[in-house]
Amino acid sequence: MEVVRRKPFQGITNIIRFNWHFYVLAIVFIALLHIVKPFAADVLHPMIGISGLLIILSIVISLIVSFYVYDLSGLYKFDWLSLSIPSNASVVNINAGFDETSFVLKEKYPSIQLTVLNFYNPEKHTEVSIKRARKAYGAYSGTKTIETSNISLAPNSIDFIFCVLSAHEIRARGERKLFFEQLNKAMKHDGRIIVVEHLRDVANFLAYNIGFFHFHSKNEWKRTFEASDLSIEKQLKITPFIKAFILQKNGASS
Repeated sequence: MEVVRRKPFQGITNIIRFNWHFYVLAIVFIALLHIVKPFAADVLHPMIGISGLLIILSIVISLIVSFYVYDLSGLYKFDWLSLSIPSNASVVNINAGFDETSFVLKEKYPSIQLTVLNFYNPEKHTEVSIKRARKAYGAYSGTKTIETSNISLAPNSIDFIFCVLSAHEIRARGERKLFFEQLNKAMKHDGRIIVVEHLRDVANFLAYNIGFFHFHSKNEWKRTFEASDLSIEKQLKITPFIKAFILQKNGASS
């Protein structure tokens, strides 16, 4: 299979490419502020100017953080992963319609038995950015489409399950609980689930402003894991903006 390596600036380029409508709206809004400003009362002029600057600052900060996270931090090299993945391990990688990690995992661990699952549902996952990403990048060869309510994995059959920046797309708490219950069932007794996510926390608020509401809080993730009979073996701080949870079955020895 052909190895597809990430290109320089691929992360930041993809963000702009798939979310260009947000930047267009911001430019239009700033232009409207400048159009309105001459007709507004003098006392409002500083506020209008500050509003425009804050919008620009917010965009610049989010792009700088994104460049750091997705292009500079080593997130996609998986060197941060404190697990030993043996040859011939059964590994499942689950995405939400846009897969940037399967090629990387297969290159880093060439002898693993890799299964790639995609739970993207156009009726549930309506974000235009995902639709654009799916058009721009083909799926990993052999990727299977699943439902979050039916992941189609045999019980006690998988050594490692990866959910990298995908599980947050399961918005409903009950649906997310059912999804992780199935992962737990599919995982071997000594297996691990690796969940990598932004969190709804101060760092991501400062980076992405109201965009941080798209992420789940740490407590919400803990609630999901506990409800699915999973325990957190380890928490890894990949960057100040990205965390990884290493999960195991309740009662499994570390």
